[in-house]
Amino acid sequence: MAFLIETDDERILFDTGQSGTVLLRNLKLLEIEPISLDGIAISHGHYDHTGGLEALLEVLEPGTPLYASPEVFRERYSVHDGDVEDVGTSLGREVLAARMSLRLHQDAQEIASGVWTTGEIETRTEREGSSPRHRMREDGELVQDRYVDDMGVVVGGEDGLALICGCCHAGLLNTLAHVEEVFARPVEAIAGGLHLTGASEEELEHVGEELASRPGLRQVYPNHCTGEAAFVALTNALGAEVVRPCPAGTVLEI
Repeated sequence: MAFLIETDDERILFDTGQSGTVLLRNLKLLEIEPISLDGIAISHGHYDHTGGLEALLEVLEPGTPLYASPEVFRERYSVHDGDVEDVGTSLGREVLAARMSLRLHQDAQEIASGVWTTGEIETRTEREGSSPRHRMREDGELVQDRYVDDMGVVVGGEDGLALICGCCHAGLLNTLAHVEEVFARPVEAIAGGLHLTGASEEELEHVGEELASRPGLRQVYPNHCTGEAAFVALTNALGAEVVRPCPAGTVLEI
């Protein structure tokens, strides 16, 4: 998954997808030279969000800022039937630091005019977008991944905020509450992966009710790890005029 965020004067790439080949091809189709990117923001350290970084390194302006959590380089794995698969980023801190300017912080960072990272989502009273298969290495052991590095990007609009999510492992409702507290403005648009795949019918109903209770929420563009059942549930709760598909190539004006 990857989003290109354009302001009047700046271009920020949020996540790089799984494949550098696909990423560079899509940028070429958009007639965007990678050297024109003013910064890269990474939602979390899984390979399907960082896989395009290696290809970008060869074509970015040296010293381009990389915005992420300090936890983004932690080793991450998926465990299934006893098999352990590496699902973390393939590039380490040293490799990236040699070509980019690392801006790693747990708090919100302004990455372009009117564009910020959410920072770490610390309060998680609602359902998280977790998987029982995901592990991280801590003190030499593989433990359940807590997704401490998970963050989104916030774009300031005229009346409110747009929240762009990578996988929303911290949980959609937790992320929304965090953003509205930190930025003291309502969220009027949501886009990206909401990680509602595997959520129960009751959980999806609850999320739909919570979103419907926000009168300022006017646009929801789910994709990636949201899941078909969640898309249907959100459409039923909010209406087809609010919930729209968001395939590759979708252009959103905020």
